[in-house]
Formats: sequence, C-alpha cells, structure tokens
Amino acid sequence: MTTKSRLLSFIIPVKDEQSTLEVLAKNIINIVKNLGHNFKAEIIFIDDGSKDRSWEVMCNLVALHDNVSAIRFRKNFGKAIALEAGFRHAAGEIVFTMDADLQDDPSEIPKFIEALDSGFDLVSGWKKHRHDPISKTLPSRIFNKITAFTTGIVLHDFNCGFKCYRREVVDSIHLYGEMHRYTPVLANDFGYRIGEVEVLHHPRQHGKSKYGFERYIRGFIDLLTVLATTRWMNKPGHLFGGLGIASGIFGGSILAYLTIIWLGGVRPIGNRPFFFLGILLCILSVQMISLGIIAEFFIKSSNSNNVDRFIREKSKNLNPYS
Repeated sequence: MTTKSRLLSFIIPVKDEQSTLEVLAKNIINIVKNLGHNFKAEIIFIDDGSKDRSWEVMCNLVALHDNVSAIRFRKNFGKAIALEAGFRHAAGEIVFTMDADLQDDPSEIPKFIEALDSGFDLVSGWKKHRHDPISKTLPSRIFNKITAFTTGIVLHDFNCGFKCYRREVVDSIHLYGEMHRYTPVLANDFGYRIGEVEVLHHPRQHGKSKYGFERYIRGFIDLLTVLATTRWMNKPGHLFGGLGIASGIFGGSILAYLTIIWLGGVRPIGNRPFFFLGILLCILSVQMISLGIIAEFFIKSSNSNNVDRFIREKSKNLNPYS
C-alpha cells in the first residue's frame, strides 16, 4: 500500500539577502529529504524590491533545483503582499512561511508538522530566546501582550515569521498592509485552531534588519482594522449602533441634567460648553445608528459572502442541492 506524498510549500520573502539564500534553500531541501520519501518540498522566493544580487541568486537556484521558484516584485511592497503572492502560488497541502535571514532554523520543520498533525490548523513559532537587541525585543513584547489581550488569542509571539498553515487556511485569508502579523487572528475568525511551538532563533550573521520602530505604529493601526473586520464584519450594525447608542445616552444625560438645573432656576444654559457637547453627542448618535443601518443594507444585498469558507467539513450523505 503506497502512502500519498505530502507537498510542503515554503514561502520566503526576500529583501537584500543575497548571502543567505543558497544556504537556506539547501537546509530546507535536506531537512525535508530527511523527513522521508512521503514528503516533498517546493520553495518559493519572493523578491520584494531587493537592490543587491538577491534576484540573481534566486535565478541560479531555480536553474539548479526543479522544486525552487521565484517571484520578483517591481518594487518593495512589504512583507504582507509578498506572503499573499506566495499563498496564491503555493501548491502544497502544508504551507510554511520563513524569513530569509537564517535566523529561522529549518531543523524545526518536523516540530511544526507534528503540531499540525495533532489537530492544529495554524502553528506559529515562538522565539522564546531571542537574539536581538532590546530596542527590538522590548517593543515586540509590549506589542504581543497588547495583541494577545485585545484579540483573546494566547500567543507569545505574533511577530514571528516562522509559521505553518494547512492549505485551507491560506485559501481563506488575504493579506495587505501589516496584516502578516495577524494571520492567527484572521484564521481564528474562521474557526481554525491556532497553536504555538518554541523555535530556535539564531543571531543575524548577514545583512541588517529591514524593520524599525515605525512598524509597530503601523502594526497597531492594523490591529484596530483586524479587530473591526473580524468581530463586526458581518454585523456592522452592532458596532456603529452600539457606538451610536452610547453616544446618545451620554448626550441625552447631559441635556437632561441641563434641563433639570434650568427648571431649578439656574439660567442661562445656552452658552455652556456642556450644552453644545450634549447636542453634538446626540447628533453623532443619530449619524452612527444611521450608518450602522446603511452598512447592514450593504451586507444584506451583497452576494460576496461565501459561506463555504466557514465550513470545516461535510458529511458524505449531505444533499448538494440543499
């Protein structure tokens, strides 16, 4: 009895990493080969606007290995777009994402596969012992604490680029902006099971980091976007209506208070800033509730909501016409 081969796709965004690509590709190929004949690998490099010889090195690797391919962007579009391009071109039933700087260790690949086979749909790496300066590790820890608290997903390292996905997960999510940090959040929104494994993290030996403190600012902005889209995408009326009702209650309470003191003889109230705040909040309330209702109309009339992406499995006897 023959066992079906499992194809592993490795998506690797590249920005000026000419010195590391050959070693990384060799290590991945050797690790997958050691997994046994049931596993095969494809490696997809995405050149995200490199200015060194990275593209030339990639082309040489493509010529040498039939399981290596490369995509070249016209300019630097960012890691999320690079991963999105890799997701759309990957053919494997299991998809890995890795950084190209050799700080991620391919020897951890079996650990990810074992975690997937135990029942998880997305497994994120945790660089518990991180070899980076405190200027990177401290903001990252704060960012991870806030993200875990606001999303309810208990992960230690949302920023880790070393992740592993089932095929259906990458088919369900779409990345842009700084969303690559939030793939566990996006996957969790569809009901996929999220796991985490500790991974080795090596000191950077070649090149320099492409990220600065500003990435955390962009990341927090995208966190707000993720929270809004995952929690209220299909019920915008709850979001805007809730804000509108809260605004209306606050504004109405202010106006009620001013009315009471006016009836008690404390006059005038028309020139008080509190009076204008109450009116403003009541107007805002009507606008927010109206916006929520209009958004619900759009949701109802939209045909883009494909429910198949929410379905985990179907029974064999399910009527396809029901």
